[in-house]
Amino acid sequence: MILIDTTIVSVANPSIMDGLDTDINAVIWVTSAYLLAYAVPLLITGRLGDRFGPKRLYLSGLVVFTLASLWCGLSGSVHMLIAARVLQGLGAALMTPQTMAVITRIFPPDRRGAAMGLWGATAGAATLVGPILGGVLVDGLGWEWIFFINVPIGIAGFILAWRLVPSLTTHPHRFDIPGVVLSAVGLFLLVFGLQEGETYNWGTIAGPVSVWGLIVSGIVVLALFVAWQAVNKGEPLLPLSLFKDRNFSLANIGITTVGFTVTAFGLPLIFYYQMVRGMTPTQSALMMIPMALISGGLAPVVGRIIDRVNPKYITSGGLLLMAVALFWNSALMHPDTPVWLFLLPSAVLGFANAGIWAPLSSTATRNLPPRQAGAGAGVYNTTRQIGAVLGSAAIAVLMQARLAAELPPAPGAPGDGAGEPVSFGGQLPDALHEGFSTAMSQSIMLPAAVIVLGAAVALFFARPKPLQGWSGQQPAVAESSEAKTP
Repeated sequence: MILIDTTIVSVANPSIMDGLDTDINAVIWVTSAYLLAYAVPLLITGRLGDRFGPKRLYLSGLVVFTLASLWCGLSGSVHMLIAARVLQGLGAALMTPQTMAVITRIFPPDRRGAAMGLWGATAGAATLVGPILGGVLVDGLGWEWIFFINVPIGIAGFILAWRLVPSLTTHPHRFDIPGVVLSAVGLFLLVFGLQEGETYNWGTIAGPVSVWGLIVSGIVVLALFVAWQAVNKGEPLLPLSLFKDRNFSLANIGITTVGFTVTAFGLPLIFYYQMVRGMTPTQSALMMIPMALISGGLAPVVGRIIDRVNPKYITSGGLLLMAVALFWNSALMHPDTPVWLFLLPSAVLGFANAGIWAPLSSTATRNLPPRQAGAGAGVYNTTRQIGAVLGSAAIAVLMQARLAAELPPAPGAPGDGAGEPVSFGGQLPDALHEGFSTAMSQSIMLPAAVIVLGAAVALFFARPKPLQGWSGQQPAVAESSEAKTP
């Protein structure tokens, strides 16, 4: 549900604008509010899972997310919908670190790869299900149903998790209140500035407040947060000792490049499919079928393999394959390219995804001690989300710049050859197909280059070693009539 809800709304934006009688600036906040409320608390919610138990936090987040989904569907105004999306993002933030922490704690390192493989397979499924499900629901039932669909799934998920997920022993933690405040404020300023930069032309937001001022302030506050974590004599929110493990540090850099690329590459590709090739949202999403099927099918297999071999070769290979697929897509993006050819790089993306998610997450968590599983999962998911925000902001700026360079200025626009591109109001004239295709082709090279950086980083992974303190038995206490969690 969390992965799908990051993409499903984009398909429904036009219908939401019509249904709630609002404009594009307001409807953009339907997604921005969710991402902001999702990204900012991740460090804190990961730590809460260590303190109160990941099962409790997961079930609490699932309740919040499900009720917020119902509220989203019942919203009668865009402002109410945005408020409901904030609550939905908070529910997602409560859940996300717990899924990874549970896997880290109940599986010893030598058997964790297969579990992470199944965990990673959901990413491949979501890339297909999100846009297609969104198109089908919006076309058939209305935009409200992209949120209502979460309600029965949330209820079923709550029952299954309550019955089947073990209750793990909790670890006493003292909360680092200054750390909580600094991390929340810093992440809010940074993520908000990056998300809204394009909306405000990277200039002034209101009065003396500017986009770059927010971003710089966020970086400064986060630097203060790190400094406080280093000198905190008590129990810091973010144990910097986590980063002494080379694989954990490098995996966080790697997942940042993945978050950037996965968020960024879809936008120019989908625009090309719809604006140049005339596809509907559902048809353009169907072009991702080879990627989703291959990724979902191979991810569990890769998960079993990485328990026996050094995962750095699989990870770097998967990241390089993703770069190959994106450069291939870039080369194919012309107005007259046969559409079926795009299924080939889509298939390569499937192999790439299968070699990325499970090996990266397994490498990041393999050496984490059980008491720090939640903190590590929170850091890992936070860096992924920040990578996604960076990718979203960067690709929007690049696409705008390349469109201004490749398309003629609008009639009556100021300047001599530079300026705003022609406004086509959703219908792209044939004469602009070549320029538009070129702009999208050039834009997709950015995420391709970033993922090459991730592949280079993965080559420096150290060979994983079994940790002392882990045995072949699960470090979990199941809730049953014989054993209750203390």
